[in-house]
Amino acid sequence: MRSRPLAVVAPVSGRAIALSEVPDAVFAQNMVGPGAAIDPDRGPGVVVSPVSGILVKLKPHAFVVTAEDGRGVLVHLGIDTVNLDGGGFVLLAEEGSMVPAGAPVIRWNPAAVEAAGLSPVCPVIALDADRTAAEVLTGTVSLGAVSAGDRLFTWA
Repeated sequence: MRSRPLAVVAPVSGRAIALSEVPDAVFAQNMVGPGAAIDPDRGPGVVVSPVSGILVKLKPHAFVVTAEDGRGVLVHLGIDTVNLDGGGFVLLAEEGSMVPAGAPVIRWNPAAVEAAGLSPVCPVIALDADRTAAEVLTGTVSLGAVSAGDRLFTWA
C-alpha cells in the first residue's frame, strides 16, 4: 500500500511540456502511462534519476527506476532514439543499482539527437498508473523552464 505521494523530479533541464505535445502517439495519448515531458536544453548534459530507487532497466536511450513502494518511472531520452543503437549516450550507472533522486544515470547530447533528425523530447512516465485518472498526477509544473532535479510532478 502506498503510504505517501511520490515526488518525481525532472531528469533533464529544459522546458516542461504536456505529454500531449510529445511527437509520438504512444506517449502523447498516455498509452504507456500518464506523466509529463521535457524539451531539453540543447548541448551535452547529464540525465538524472527522477526518483530514489532501483535502476531496474537501463538502456542507452531509456531507463526505469522503481521506488521503494514499487512505483516505476520511465525516462525516455528522445523519440525513436533506440534507432541510434546507443550512439551518443554514455551510461553512468549500472542496471540493478540503487540510485537517489538526482543521481547521474546517462550522459547525452540532445543537439546531436536533433542533428540525427530525431526529436530530443523526453517523456517522463508514471508506469502502471491508471492512464485515465488525471488525479493520479498532481502538482505538475507550470509548463515552462525546469532544471534537472526540480519537482516535475507528484504521483499521488
